[in-house]
Amino acid sequence: MCGYGTGFAATPTGNANSLITAPAGISYAALINKFTNHEWDNGSWRKSAGVSVQATAENLAAFRPGTLVSTVDGRLHTVTSVKTVGTSLSVFMQGAPLDGAVVGYPNRLRAVGSAPVDTGVMPVVTAALINKFTNHEWDNGSWRKSAGVSVQATAENLAAFRAGTLVRTADDRLHTVSSVKTVGANLSVFMQGAPLDGAAVGYPNRLRAVGSAPVEPPPADKNPGATPEPSPASPAALINKFTNHEWDNGSWRKSAGVSVQATAENLASFQIGASVVLADGQVRTITEVRKVGSNLTVLLDGPVLDGTLVGYPNKLSVAQQPALPEASRPPQEDARERMSLVGVNLSGAGFGSSVLPGKHGTNYIYPAESYYQKYAEQGLNLVRLPFLWERLQPALDGELNAAELARLVQSLDFAHKHGVKVILDLHNYYRYYGKLIGSPEVPIASFADVWRRIAQEVGEHPAVSGYGLMNEPYGTNGLWPEAALAASQAIRQIDPEHWIYVAGDRYSSAWHWPKYNARLVDDPWMRDPRNNLVYEAHMYLDRDTSGMYYDTTETFAPTLGIDRARPFVDWLKENGLRGYIGEFGVPAYAADAIDAMDNLLGYLRENCIPMTYWAAGPWWGDYVLALDVKSGEDRPQLPVLKKHAAAPSSCTSIGPLR
Repeated sequence: MCGYGTGFAATPTGNANSLITAPAGISYAALINKFTNHEWDNGSWRKSAGVSVQATAENLAAFRPGTLVSTVDGRLHTVTSVKTVGTSLSVFMQGAPLDGAVVGYPNRLRAVGSAPVDTGVMPVVTAALINKFTNHEWDNGSWRKSAGVSVQATAENLAAFRAGTLVRTADDRLHTVSSVKTVGANLSVFMQGAPLDGAAVGYPNRLRAVGSAPVEPPPADKNPGATPEPSPASPAALINKFTNHEWDNGSWRKSAGVSVQATAENLASFQIGASVVLADGQVRTITEVRKVGSNLTVLLDGPVLDGTLVGYPNKLSVAQQPALPEASRPPQEDARERMSLVGVNLSGAGFGSSVLPGKHGTNYIYPAESYYQKYAEQGLNLVRLPFLWERLQPALDGELNAAELARLVQSLDFAHKHGVKVILDLHNYYRYYGKLIGSPEVPIASFADVWRRIAQEVGEHPAVSGYGLMNEPYGTNGLWPEAALAASQAIRQIDPEHWIYVAGDRYSSAWHWPKYNARLVDDPWMRDPRNNLVYEAHMYLDRDTSGMYYDTTETFAPTLGIDRARPFVDWLKENGLRGYIGEFGVPAYAADAIDAMDNLLGYLRENCIPMTYWAAGPWWGDYVLALDVKSGEDRPQLPVLKKHAAAPSSCTSIGPLR
């Protein structure tokens, strides 16, 4: 391979911030791509340290997170992440943007080994003040459940604290960062190991980024140019045999990925970050896994696969497990806690309830991807998605309708693509084909059955925030507490983690909540915080709290929203429970109602109670509460939602819990 002789410079010594001398034994060099535009300068990324090379099998194997690389100016950098874009591979590194005129095309990027650790000379890059808050999950900004601290999500901290970074806590101990999570204006930095002592390392101390974590070197390879073979003991899964418009012999047509059976062994073997070997010898890294019914979709980095070469009857083999053990990953609860405090209802799938099952596209419609993209770009990355029980399960206790389930899963796929979390809302008002749940025609066990089936089908989908048991129960003959308990426990048999959103009787009215829902938590199981239950109220500001806003001359006091929400919030605090406002909306014509909405959202944020605005999505016509109307005009409610979605918050979980 040519080019090794151009630009590998000796480096000065002495100052720890000087260039670091590269270790001997350069293992690989890749030509940097030749393109310049508003994002790239001679193949060098303008926004942060990174370059583009060809996405060949050699480059995919050589450039991985944690790899130490050398640029033509003699500097060493640690790879933080890689991303395949068509036939190119973007290699991102720690630090500031590189000078494309110096290190870009026609120069090369050299993989020189694993990032070294020398605690005697590594310079402190960033020292971040640990946040000052203590609650049931945090102790002086130190995570109680595993090693981790919270700092401000500044640009400097986001750049400094990445998976693989070596950090030093106030007790002078070194830790490897396993993952980071942005939660509003804060950054949770999780590390390997047991929980830290918040009294010793928490506020007012600092977390210091001191370099790159050590990477275990691979064993010596007698044949460096060969494709690595999996160990004989490596798990191997038969690829599923199906071909349609989305799959080719069990190979995903849209991006790199294959489908295998969702056996316990496969679920344990195919983990994000693991290296796998395909039938044609390619080595790829798992980027995502998704359980869909009895199958497991394993998504990989790199370009789309050729199903005729690697699909059924071939197998997918694990070559190397992910670097981080499961125990070192942040708890699943934190993934839920990243949800926005402000979101929207995306309606459409719940329309046409008088025509059952109705025709998709005529009587009802699932929101297009553009709606998920639109609201994600506005910072509203929480969606409540209404749909109807009768369409998803046409016969009680029967199989879920495959076509309807596919539409639901496609919506979740759209959401995940744009970083949106979805609350699945069974929008049935405590009825099935007009018959009450708990009646002889619709047993409570059947209500539990549909939720058990839904959890089985979509519980592993990464876009799922949780399960909204029932929209606005009313006239329930006092049976709602029993039904809610049965459905919740059915879900928990399948999914022990995701939130369960429990609506209230009397249309879930926040104003009327204490009077109509005292019995909802009679059973101790419904009060147990380990069950991850969130109680869901709805609220509107018109006189009858219906949300119809019949009187267009009605006026609204500035604190009316707070006053309407307070009975529900106080009930949550008295019982030590979590809450959520699933629906709230005000008419576009009422400026004073929009002011009241502004004040309400501030109050909810203070109590860490999320809300989803009613409503957004297709087919609303000129509905006065809607964010999406026929004219396409900007609606005055949206700036208020965006304001509070972007507002700083110390919330690390759904509240108020006090």
